[in-house]
Amino acid sequence: MSIKKSSLYASATAVTLALTLSACSGATTTGSSSGGGHDPDATVNIGSLYEPQNLDNTAGGGQGVTEALNGNVYEGLFKLTDDGEVEKLLAQDHKVSADGLTYTFTLRDKVTFHSGKKLTSQDVKYSLEKVTAKDSQSARKANLGVIDSIETPDARTVKVKLSKKSISFVYQLSYVWIINSEARDLKTSEDGTGPYRLGKWTRGSALSLDRFPGYWGDKAANKQVVFRYFKDATALNNALLTNAVDVVTSGQSPDALDQFRNNPAYKVNDGDSTTKLLLAFNDKAKPFTDAKVRRAVSAAIDDKKLLESIWGGHGKLIGSMVPPTDPWYEDLTAIDAYDPERAKKLLAEAGLKDGFSFTLDTPNYDPHPTAATFIKSQLAKVGIEVKINTITSDEWYTKVYKNRAFTATLQEHVNDRDLVWYGNPDFYWGYDDKQVTRWVEQAEQASTTAEQTELLKKVNRKTAEDAASDWLYLYPQIVVASTKLSGYPLNGLNSQFHAYDIKKG
Repeated sequence: MSIKKSSLYASATAVTLALTLSACSGATTTGSSSGGGHDPDATVNIGSLYEPQNLDNTAGGGQGVTEALNGNVYEGLFKLTDDGEVEKLLAQDHKVSADGLTYTFTLRDKVTFHSGKKLTSQDVKYSLEKVTAKDSQSARKANLGVIDSIETPDARTVKVKLSKKSISFVYQLSYVWIINSEARDLKTSEDGTGPYRLGKWTRGSALSLDRFPGYWGDKAANKQVVFRYFKDATALNNALLTNAVDVVTSGQSPDALDQFRNNPAYKVNDGDSTTKLLLAFNDKAKPFTDAKVRRAVSAAIDDKKLLESIWGGHGKLIGSMVPPTDPWYEDLTAIDAYDPERAKKLLAEAGLKDGFSFTLDTPNYDPHPTAATFIKSQLAKVGIEVKINTITSDEWYTKVYKNRAFTATLQEHVNDRDLVWYGNPDFYWGYDDKQVTRWVEQAEQASTTAEQTELLKKVNRKTAEDAASDWLYLYPQIVVASTKLSGYPLNGLNSQFHAYDIKKG
């Protein structure tokens, strides 16, 4: 699960997907070049609200480091395309033993890091161990906890033995960056195998990536990419209007879209998002230990009105952690639909007919402050007092995620297929249902995707019925770009933004 503006990177159980040989290209694209051709030496300026906190995705780099570096600077054995498919990347081939416990990977030949060092199996071993290390801040660590041992019989062969079957193991590997085992200072530098190498990072302003001439695959369609960072949606839109940027990775101001839709110089694209805005309860902190209280809060908030107030006609309502693009999706929005009278009844049944008060720890970037104010107003109508405590991303990571010192919080969960975190009682929201945990474990060890899907549908319904969290809405994925651009990704899949296919006319 990736969390916007925070330090977490992980995902959830995934289906076993068909794997096809690919180079570093083929992302879903849109737009058209106005001139019919493109400039291979162009600089593409990308506008974003998500600057990295550092450049190491195992050390709290945040959403921004995934957006800028994943697939562009660093590559994995496999890659997740913009369509959600898993394709071979640095792995030329792989085999799985009959018992599903041993994976043998053959690496591509003649792949070099940006430093010039040749890729070997030792680098893969190092990269996997970096993610699972004791001091790793990556939630990927839990997903790869099934790794029992890693062997490197020769320079191009990696043999990974698992302690138990994991139907999503290859999917999980698409998130693991392969890093030069000799690299140092990765919070401020890099040494990957991708089509770009790090140019210059000016904190608070921009991060540039330069085409790597020694890249093993198809060279990037542009010479340079510059991610330019802005503090708010207004500044981001102004940058696009003044040609300071060519494309905006994720539009955050729906009210401003008409100025682009009505201008032939721009194209507005609606992609598929996997980003959920959650009111996450600490299910181990009273009164949210009681499912009736959680359901009451959920029923007291008009999610439709909230979505409309923030996103206009964009985005979708969801009744669980599962977006429509996940294989185990079911529309569960009716389970805790908006019903203030039902909320009052549930509070009375929980012994809180006179209401209660709680502190809502709220990240300080949009749309959280607006959503928090809306929630406070809604809950006041059923006798619940909300005290808003605004905190920074770093404070959120320490207070909420690491120390669990909260009662309720707002946060965006970016990844697809991250329902399985409700099967982990030690995750920050503290949901603990033994049956759900068993179902999640059984789904991960399933022999078929059909079996996995049925088990996770049970998890989906049970967590929704328990109001394990309140899933407020699913973000839209709005990419606004100059019509001079083509080849940019459409979907906000886990925050990655592959830039290597972008062409500028």
